[in-house]
Amino acid sequence: PYEHLNRHYIYRNGRFLLSNFEQFCFRRQVLLYTGIALTAVNVLVVKWAVLQALASTVNRDPTAPHYMFQDDPYLTPRTSPEFKLYSLSQESGRMAANHIVNKNPKFFQKDFAEPHIPCLMPETMELCIEEVSEAALLERIMLRKVKAAVDMYDQLLQTGTTVSPDASNDLLDLICLYGDRDPVQDDKPEAEDPAATEPGLEPRISSGINNNAERIFNLLPERDTRAYSALIRGMVKYGAHVKAFNTYTDMLNNRLTADVHTFNALISAAPEVRERYTEKWDLIVDLLNQMNEQKVKPNLLTFNALLKGLRRCGSLARAQSLHTLSEMKAMGIAPSLASFDHVLGIFYKAGEYLQYQSKTDILQEVMTEVAGRTFVAQDPDDGMPVCLDTKDIEAAYKVHDLLSVGENWRMLGDSFQQSIYYGRMFNLLCMMEHIDVVLKWYKELIPSLYYPNPQGMRDLLQALDTDNRLDMIPQIWKDIRRMGHDNKSDLVDELLSLMARDKHSPEIQESFAVCALDVKSLYEQGQGARMALEWTATAMTNITSVLLAAQKKQQAWDMLKLFKTKNRVPSEELMEEFLASIKSSNDPQHAMELVQISASFCLPSTPKLAERVLQAFELSEEQKSQLKSASDVKSNTESRT
Repeated sequence: PYEHLNRHYIYRNGRFLLSNFEQFCFRRQVLLYTGIALTAVNVLVVKWAVLQALASTVNRDPTAPHYMFQDDPYLTPRTSPEFKLYSLSQESGRMAANHIVNKNPKFFQKDFAEPHIPCLMPETMELCIEEVSEAALLERIMLRKVKAAVDMYDQLLQTGTTVSPDASNDLLDLICLYGDRDPVQDDKPEAEDPAATEPGLEPRISSGINNNAERIFNLLPERDTRAYSALIRGMVKYGAHVKAFNTYTDMLNNRLTADVHTFNALISAAPEVRERYTEKWDLIVDLLNQMNEQKVKPNLLTFNALLKGLRRCGSLARAQSLHTLSEMKAMGIAPSLASFDHVLGIFYKAGEYLQYQSKTDILQEVMTEVAGRTFVAQDPDDGMPVCLDTKDIEAAYKVHDLLSVGENWRMLGDSFQQSIYYGRMFNLLCMMEHIDVVLKWYKELIPSLYYPNPQGMRDLLQALDTDNRLDMIPQIWKDIRRMGHDNKSDLVDELLSLMARDKHSPEIQESFAVCALDVKSLYEQGQGARMALEWTATAMTNITSVLLAAQKKQQAWDMLKLFKTKNRVPSEELMEEFLASIKSSNDPQHAMELVQISASFCLPSTPKLAERVLQAFELSEEQKSQLKSASDVKSNTESRT
């Protein structure tokens, strides 16, 4: 019996030990896998930190193109239109690849990325549930199929199926966000809604009882705060501001309280339902008082909506905007970029920038407040228009320094907004800074960040003229050609006039002559050019003057003969320059030819020109007779006139 009892205890204890050992092994395996997972996460974090540290040690190469074009040197844009064309081409290729992946998901199931990158995998866009059920409704809502979701909701009601309040509210949120139509896919252009652009037409969300949002809202058995909030925000978004306030009144009559998002929408709509400035502000104040009564705490978007509304409240907005900023600080809410943008918009009206000295003080205070801070891009606007109109270069530098903090560069927006920003800054630099500073920024910004338009290059030429650095014109002309602005007649005339206006050293005049001949070759391209330049008397005169100053006499004579071919008349000053050049080389034959050319153009100065030639050169009797004949032809022409 003892042996049997001992066997029983050994067997039972053995099972107990085995069970505990298996649990111990399982826990150890779980801890091991968890540790591996945590180790993998930690490794990724470390790698990410190392990459960030390495990136902080590398500066941008100002001579290189934008990073998006560095993989293909052929796609290196030279101009702003080329930048737009190439970048859109790349984006079109990505969208085409994404479309193929989403249309054929079965061929792209293997995930090569480690860690997983969701945007590289096919998206689930096709409907899987076909039967009429609430699950099918939720699937259509998740895939943002607005029309299909509304149809499924109607079918559920027709079959007598009760839809849960959460599903009904999800559908109402979807409709109020996108309206009565499906959102535009990434690979399709967005059609413009005429109701949102043509005056006198209300948006689709406010079209009355036929609107799906209002219809579904009226079908709800119980309308809670979420349903009212979705409908009000949708009405405000699509322009039905009066209906939004009527819905809010109905919400209060049903003894419901609004949330902060509802109040934010109503505050932004307040300026649309009142005419006078004081009435607009009184309505905003009334909404704020109701928030206080309903114990709804405002957030950043509340104050931004308030400041945006103040921009339409006239002169009373200045004092109230400062009170609003003080209230934000008292509540511990840090102003965002949009907050400061609205404040600057209140104090800096178009055409009034220099009227009040206090405005500049506001700008300086704002720049001091944002200096050194990292922002999340919430608004595409920036402070550079204010810096430009006030001619405040120091404030412009502060704005630009702000971009180098953290990831604040993202607040510039897309390439179009970036070009506007850098264009305004470059314009301000050309107006306010010394040419050496302008050229430093020119090399820093172009072409890696900014492709100047013709006006930007004219600003640069004027800056060169102001600081007497016209020797840089040939180099700037090469950049003008590279950027594709060599077909802009105004810019070319500006450049030629600067080269022809003054006399310089022989080396500079030689470089000017090479540049002038290059410009001349553009005019001679004719109709085969991209955009042909038309010869003007001013352009021909300036090119000829530059060639004469560089002692390019034969090319200058060719230009003078070109006047007759192009039916242009040279100026009397140009003829005087030719005579001076001929006197320096003591060439009577060219002097005689010059008088004959002047007579052929019927210039009033021909008799004086002939007299000067007669006094300056020793002429034969035959040459004197020819000279007298040319002068008599001009005199007879004047007498008949």
